Amino acid sequence: MSSDNKPPVPRKSGSSVETRSDASQIAAFVRQARALASGKANGRLILALDATMSRQPTWDLACEVQGQMFDAVGSTGRLNVQLVYFRGLGECRASKFVADTATLKNLMTSIQCRSGETQVGKVMAHALKETGSAKVDALVYIGDAMEENIDELSEKAGRLGLLGVPVFVFQEGDDPVAERAFREIARLSKGAWFRFDRKAAAALARLLSAVAVFATGGLKALEARGRPEDIQMIEHLKSSKPR
Repeated sequence: MSSDNKPPVPRKSGSSVETRSDASQIAAFVRQARALASGKANGRLILALDATMSRQPTWDLACEVQGQMFDAVGSTGRLNVQLVYFRGLGECRASKFVADTATLKNLMTSIQCRSGETQVGKVMAHALKETGSAKVDALVYIGDAMEENIDELSEKAGRLGLLGVPVFVFQEGDDPVAERAFREIARLSKGAWFRFDRKAAAALARLLSAVAVFATGGLKALEARGRPEDIQMIEHLKSSKPR
């Protein structure tokens, strides 16, 4: 896993992204975020991105939405975030953990998608190594495809679950092979699986932003932000019952 010191030149595209998950999945995500916030001065979150060519049509908008999450986290100063991405022929890079998420936001928006196979196994192996040095509280993965051995991925996901590192998978598209693998990774790691689609990017932005603030500062942080819709969203998700 190499560090990213000189990001590529920015690229532009225009599409849309949205989340469409059932209430129980999102509620599980928020419950985990609530647990991360309790009794901790700082949390550590790994945000991992599939930057292979299939994601190019939705990359820019996804970066914009995730950038709003970074902005929300940065205002609390209580969460350290590491950006990990893979692309091309075996390229997999990781930033440092930083509280200044503006740095990661700039890096993320400068990444170019390149053809290559998925490297989710590398991402999870990296998360295992990181949490062996200092506790990682969650791994968020965003991707649309899966080209790896699901049994090997499941073994790593189970180890992450035992170490208390849930994986929250956000799937773009509807690839059934990827969905099966992603759901299993989420289940074994005690995380959650989410669906992205292209209808309401604003809803996803609000969710990520609200959850990020909630994870680091609780409802008081959301109230301080002065957005009633965020508070209503979190309260609704907390009260949702599994199907």
